[in-house]
Amino acid sequence: MRSSRLTSLLLAAAIAPALALPASYTPDPTHTYVYFEVGHLGYSIQRGRFEQVAGKIRLDGAAQQGTLDIVVSAASVTTGFAQRDEQLRGVEFFNVARFPTVTFRSTEMKFVGERPISAKGVLTLLGVSKPVELKISQFYCAPHPMSKKEMCGAEANVSIKRSEYGMNRYLPGIGDEVKLAVQIEAFRD
Repeated sequence: MRSSRLTSLLLAAAIAPALALPASYTPDPTHTYVYFEVGHLGYSIQRGRFEQVAGKIRLDGAAQQGTLDIVVSAASVTTGFAQRDEQLRGVEFFNVARFPTVTFRSTEMKFVGERPISAKGVLTLLGVSKPVELKISQFYCAPHPMSKKEMCGAEANVSIKRSEYGMNRYLPGIGDEVKLAVQIEAFRD
């Protein structure tokens, strides 16, 4: 009985998230994307993603503190239709020549125990900065099964009104509300 209790404690310690100490994480570019969806003429929901996302995550679960910084290459937008993608990169939408990045910088994170559940911060799009709150779900940390490096992953969601950032083209045919989902897998530095 004592042996199984000791084994259980050791196993729990080995697989517990490494959030007891301040830790820094860098997103894995092959598993980190920002997805979006927006209504189209009332007929459908159109979806796309940004394929180049970088940033830094800092977590201290024991102190219930953290930061989340995300930098998205606006030119990496893709919807599966090249002509639409070029239009999205143009001055009517993301204007990537003038505004090459979309950023989110957290100002506060909320935790339940050692797990982050939301990140309040500032989203900057087209040079306009507005406060938003990302809801964090699917948070999980463990050693990566192949590299054995510590990794954390999560999904974060928020809805914005694109008109608040000056992106007004084709309203209301193309919806004003845009749902964003950030899929992150990040290795500990």
